[in-house]
Amino acid sequence: MEGRIPDRVRRRRVFYVPGYDPFHPRRYRELYRTESTAQAAVSGFEIAMAGKAGRGHGWQVSAKIEGHKIAAEIEVLVWSDIVRESMGHGIFATYLQLARTVRAYVGSGAIFRLVRLRKGPSIAALFPVVVLLAQLALAMLAGWGGARLCAAVLATAGLPEAIGWLAAPALLWAVLWRFRKADGQIYAYYLMHDYAFTAQNGGAMPAALEVRLAEFSERIAAALVEDWDEVLVVGHSSGAHLAVSVLADVIRSGRVPANGPALGFLSLGHVVPMAAFLPRARRLRGDLAYLSARDELTWVDVTAPGDGCAFALCDPVSVCGVAPEGKRWPLVISAAFTQTLSPERWSALRWRFFRLHFQYLCAFDRPGDYDYFQITAGPRTLAARFRNRTPSKSRIEAPLNRFRDVA
Repeated sequence: MEGRIPDRVRRRRVFYVPGYDPFHPRRYRELYRTESTAQAAVSGFEIAMAGKAGRGHGWQVSAKIEGHKIAAEIEVLVWSDIVRESMGHGIFATYLQLARTVRAYVGSGAIFRLVRLRKGPSIAALFPVVVLLAQLALAMLAGWGGARLCAAVLATAGLPEAIGWLAAPALLWAVLWRFRKADGQIYAYYLMHDYAFTAQNGGAMPAALEVRLAEFSERIAAALVEDWDEVLVVGHSSGAHLAVSVLADVIRSGRVPANGPALGFLSLGHVVPMAAFLPRARRLRGDLAYLSARDELTWVDVTAPGDGCAFALCDPVSVCGVAPEGKRWPLVISAAFTQTLSPERWSALRWRFFRLHFQYLCAFDRPGDYDYFQITAGPRTLAARFRNRTPSKSRIEAPLNRFRDVA
């Protein structure tokens, strides 16, 4: 650790925490490869990737940015297996999940406060409910209509009409099955499983995920005593609030050395209120309050009003009603898609909601001070890059959460 230059990075360790995603981490490696190449062509820097040796899933990056050479090692913290297990439900089990999830958000009153906070992600939460109920209604209509037709045909042949009505369950199932097979274009089942996973314990962390978070914490704590200039944790979507709890655990346990690497936390496209507004999310609310007042790290939160799946410009600590006295973080800024993407690019992406939710991890053809690749592979620490940045004037800090007790 000798010879470290303040604010300068020559070697960086990055831990990326994905959101609710059933895909293997290699998906993020490929995304980084293609998008970093595109950003380098726009911004005029050099960047290359190689495989990662040792434990964990990730890759190595070598870059030359602003005239400096940087080496970075990026590791994806894996919970895709937990996601896949949570998605392994049949059609009728998914409808049971729907009923429980609606009860969790409506019964607690959370959905009404979420709508007041940001309509976009609240509509996204209602989308799978509306679509799945519409599919069920169409399936029931098809079952009733088909069975009635069968009964009429049988009656003309002098056979009992009741036999025809036996076709109703089969027709209902067939229509629901067809809708399920087409969900790759609709995402109703995927979103339903996502919200059900968050709501299943009233916002409390599932036991299997708690175990995984403890493993994440150990990996980050180990990096903090190694020869890196910066350890950067990146949390995207629901991965943002998982990263909050991981970092709170690391700092609370005293595992951030005073003379160690700079510690940065970059939260992207967060959906923190979807969990924190539920009654049993005490652990998360406590971690938000704790992390927001710590001087061991720099926390920058990036969202964009153009991202309809995120709680754009909502301070995740303040809106949850747990901002402590002496709150320092996060610095809330906008990725400003309408400015950092050309009109042509914005026009092509603006209605592709899921793609826009991942834009934080992608290239911008008119980049501003937010540049994912210069943050993860550039020569400046997160603290140095945003030291003089003022928070967005449009940020939302109104404490709308009904539940404010913390663990």
